[in-house]
Amino acid sequence: MTTRVQAAGLAPPARRWSYSQFLPDFRLGLENLLLHKLRSLLTMLGMIFGVAAVVSMLSIGAGAQQKVMAFIEQLGVRNLIVEAKETLEWQAHQKIRKLSPGLTFQDYRVIRTNVSGAVASTPRKRFPPTKLIPKPQQDMPVVYGVNPEYQQIAGLRIVEGRFFDADENTRAAPVCVLGEGARASLFGPEAVGKYLKVNQQWFHVIGVVGPQMSSPTEIAGIPVQDLNSLIYVPLYAAIYRLEDTYSDTRDEIDGIYLRLEPSTDSVYAADVVRGILNTSHRNAGDFSVIVPAELLAEQRRTERLFSTVMVAIASISLLVGGIGIMNIMGAMGLLFGFGMSRLIAWLAGWSTIVTLSSVLLAFLVSVSVGLVFGIYPAVKAARLDPVEAIRYE
Repeated sequence: MTTRVQAAGLAPPARRWSYSQFLPDFRLGLENLLLHKLRSLLTMLGMIFGVAAVVSMLSIGAGAQQKVMAFIEQLGVRNLIVEAKETLEWQAHQKIRKLSPGLTFQDYRVIRTNVSGAVASTPRKRFPPTKLIPKPQQDMPVVYGVNPEYQQIAGLRIVEGRFFDADENTRAAPVCVLGEGARASLFGPEAVGKYLKVNQQWFHVIGVVGPQMSSPTEIAGIPVQDLNSLIYVPLYAAIYRLEDTYSDTRDEIDGIYLRLEPSTDSVYAADVVRGILNTSHRNAGDFSVIVPAELLAEQRRTERLFSTVMVAIASISLLVGGIGIMNIMGAMGLLFGFGMSRLIAWLAGWSTIVTLSSVLLAFLVSVSVGLVFGIYPAVKAARLDPVEAIRYE
């Protein structure tokens, strides 16, 4: 009979899904929650704080990791950096000098000759001035004496004026380029064309560099330095015009930058540089070789490990909260977690990022826990004999 009815096109219409089918169940669940207000509130708080913990902890970790990785990327994944490990303590300095002459121009020339694939390079002479005119409104900027190639190596973006050229470097011309922070601290909005007195030497401001990221802590031998509070001068101008201001414990140069071709293996090039310097410095250990590409890969591995640990810790709160309640509080937990991450960023001055992965993770875990601890008791209760259940009550 059923087959004939269906063949005649008289089959009953398929049941359609409707919100109204779930409204009674939703209303019954809400009434049960309100029946035990305190227990429901405590359980809801466990769920809310669990979701909030996942979102806020992952957002803090993501923000911190992204800031560090952005700083490493700014160093240049095709660059090599040699940093001198200088000491201002006289006895320690003398002990090192018995083995090593420190970082020198000779080191730079040997490295430049033996490292194949280097398309740009520069030594660096860095020092803090004792006096500046005009007087800075904030911390004293630091002077960087470098070759013009430093602009390409460091990826400096000139926002006003220009960078100094090879001719000005050869002539030790008294010109300078200011970082964004140094410009604001010394001159305010207008700086190009003005003059700056560094100790006893006047320099003509010819350009301003755009904002750069700075690391709040030392990373792999790179000293803490506000890269926006710098004064760039030609290398030979720093040597010939400001040499008498240097301490006797300073190296001849304190940094070397190399930019490599894309096809060059930066790790192998770094090994070559270490071999050259270990030979000339007699293994004194007074330098460090930084490979930004290697640091970036290591930082990404650390980020994955950190995220895994944070998820494991925060998921415990979700598990505890999900034992007693379905996950209807997942949305409140997400909002609370977002608010917590913003509050921590404001109070601690950290960078936080609420990623889509952290939101999805918290939601999926809370849904899964809620389903497990909601369906299991329901299935178990459905299998009971109603007569036995009533008799037990």
